[in-house]
Amino acid sequence: MSQSANNTAIGQDAIVEKGWFKTHQWLLMRRATQLSILGLFLLGPLAGIWWIKGNLSASLFLDTIPMADPFLLLQTLFTGHLPEMTAIIGAAIIFGFYFFVGGRVFCSWVCPVNIVTDSAGWLRRRLGLRKSTQLSRSLRYWILAMCLITPLFTGYVVWELVNPVSMLHRGLIFGMGMGWTLIAAIFLFDLFVSRRGWCGHICPMGAFYSLVGKFSPLKVSASDRSKCNDCMDCYAVCPEPQVIRPALKGAANGVGPVIIASDCTNCGRCIDICAKNVFHYSSRFANKAEK
Repeated sequence: MSQSANNTAIGQDAIVEKGWFKTHQWLLMRRATQLSILGLFLLGPLAGIWWIKGNLSASLFLDTIPMADPFLLLQTLFTGHLPEMTAIIGAAIIFGFYFFVGGRVFCSWVCPVNIVTDSAGWLRRRLGLRKSTQLSRSLRYWILAMCLITPLFTGYVVWELVNPVSMLHRGLIFGMGMGWTLIAAIFLFDLFVSRRGWCGHICPMGAFYSLVGKFSPLKVSASDRSKCNDCMDCYAVCPEPQVIRPALKGAANGVGPVIIASDCTNCGRCIDICAKNVFHYSSRFANKAEK
């Protein structure tokens, strides 16, 4: 069977066993969440309903609750400037939320660029594009370090000048301009150059939120891994496939079924795509319970 045919067949077993909705339920929930968050920000400029003011970098919910990007706050601190107390409180609120649910939930459930990169990944599978430039997964952590070191010497939050997440979100609300060029470049890069290149290897925000969620209690677990039939569909759709194997195949070595790697985005696609219902949302403490 050709690679293209294999790619077309991804998820077909799950659809037969569970139905189309069950095979896409977490994906649909993610898209609904991403679009709903964007819709809340758009209500003000478009309809004059200001439930939330600002953008993903800094906002105010119901004129009461401040929210701020902790990564941006950290960069600001490295410039030598002390942010206002509302920004510090807002960053603490967001930090606490992502610490609990898993830092990279931001990447899969909130970040608007995720829709762009997921679209590139879907098209890449449909076209059967196999060639991919191999990039080190540690590259994003080096870029993260540079994003924090640069403000020390320049006094400016340099990353925000080119941050595609902020540019896309602000652009969708206030007008994109030349920012579409950068977003198109990310799409084409993921499509033709490196599979999941931006989110999986380059984006420093993903690296930052990976560190935030390192000890998060909410995790995905291969709790029914004995049912696995090695179809490999979960590897095909997972944005961070390297996190799956230890949990799925580690029983012989005493490794628990919970995916504890902080790179996991808790996107739920492995749960969706598995015809045998091997994966479920769980707690990181389930590993200890099993032992």
